[in-house]
Amino acid sequence: MRQGTKRRGATTRPRPEKKRLFTLEVSITGGPISESFARKNPVISRTIEIRGDQTPADLHEAIFDAFEREEEHMYEFQIGGKRPMDPKARRYVLAAAMEDPFGDRKPAGDVSRTAIGSLGLKTGETFGYWFDFGDDWWHQADVLAIDEGSSRGKLPKVTARVGESPPQYVDWDEEA
Repeated sequence: MRQGTKRRGATTRPRPEKKRLFTLEVSITGGPISESFARKNPVISRTIEIRGDQTPADLHEAIFDAFEREEEHMYEFQIGGKRPMDPKARRYVLAAAMEDPFGDRKPAGDVSRTAIGSLGLKTGETFGYWFDFGDDWWHQADVLAIDEGSSRGKLPKVTARVGESPPQYVDWDEEA
């Protein structure tokens, strides 16, 4: 058989991204958190495992569930920047935001069509996740490990939790 051809009924090899397991620690770094909640929870983070062939949209769903959010909002991932909204960061956005007539920064890609493994992430690297463009929940994702091989069970999954999940909407009257 010539190289590059496939026999009928033969299984294809898994893409390399499917064999890579990314372990990320996602921390809340900003948002509408009351002072009393912040004092009780100085660190709020979740460790999440995700395969390289899964997408930032899959990671969003894992973060959404991990922090016990209730209502969906716009979000984006910012890869390669030094700070939130860094103009040098590559932005991965929802399909609806790919054509922003008022935006001056063209997105790098669609969160549902980009594989985590194709982002060029390295162990020790950090990237941003911005959820709810009105309340501005800012998150930092640290790449703890990239392993060859897969994890047991359904992915993505949360493997560690630090701190309580803040309410998505703070009732500031109760805080007074």
